[in-house]
Amino acid sequence: MSLFCFLWMPLFYLFWRSIAVSGTESAGEIWALILGSLVAIIQFLLGSFISPGAFGLSRWFSACVDIVTLPAVIPLLVCFFFFRLRILSGTVNYTNFALLWLIPGAAIRAVSWSAQNDPSLLVLTPILWTAIVVGVPFFITILPRQFKWTLIPKAMAMGMLPFLAATVYWAFFSQKTALGFLLFALTLIPIGISVTVSFYRTCVNS
Repeated sequence: MSLFCFLWMPLFYLFWRSIAVSGTESAGEIWALILGSLVAIIQFLLGSFISPGAFGLSRWFSACVDIVTLPAVIPLLVCFFFFRLRILSGTVNYTNFALLWLIPGAAIRAVSWSAQNDPSLLVLTPILWTAIVVGVPFFITILPRQFKWTLIPKAMAMGMLPFLAATVYWAFFSQKTALGFLLFALTLIPIGISVTVSFYRTCVNS
C-alpha cells in the first residue's frame, strides 16, 4: 500500500499529461515541484493541525484540513493566483500543476503513513486527491461561459467536491462502507468524464 501511495501520483501525472489537450509551461512545472516539496516538508515537520477524534466531527475536520481537502485544493488555488498575477503565462493546465505539486507530498506521506498500514490513507487518499484536482477544473470547462445561469451550479459543484472527498475518507474510516462506496462513486464521476473526454480528443486529434 505504501508503494501505491508513492507511485500513484507520478504515474497518473504521466497518464494525464499524455491525454491532456494543453499543459503547463516548464516554469509552472518547476514552481509546482518546488512549492509542493516545501509545503510537504513543512506539513511533515508541523504535523497535524487538527487532532482527530475517533469517528466524529473532529475526524471529518481532520480529513478536510490535514489529509484530503486542503492538500489538494492548495495547489489549485496557487496555480490560479500565479496565472492571475502573470507568474505563469500561456495556457495553464491546473490539473498538471496540482498533480506535480502533490508528488512530493505523496512520497513523504507514503513513508510517514506506512507504519499505520491504513488503506484509507495509503490507497484511498491519493485517489481522492486526484479526483479533486481533476474534478474541480472539470467543472470550470464543462459548460460554455455564455450560459451565465450555469455559474451558480458550477460554483456549488466545485465547492462541494473537495468536502465530498473528505466525507468519503471519513465514511470508510468510520466503517460506514455502504455510504463510503456511494459517495466515492459520486466523487469519481467528474474525473471519469474528464478522462474519457480527454482520451477521446487525443484519439481524434492523433
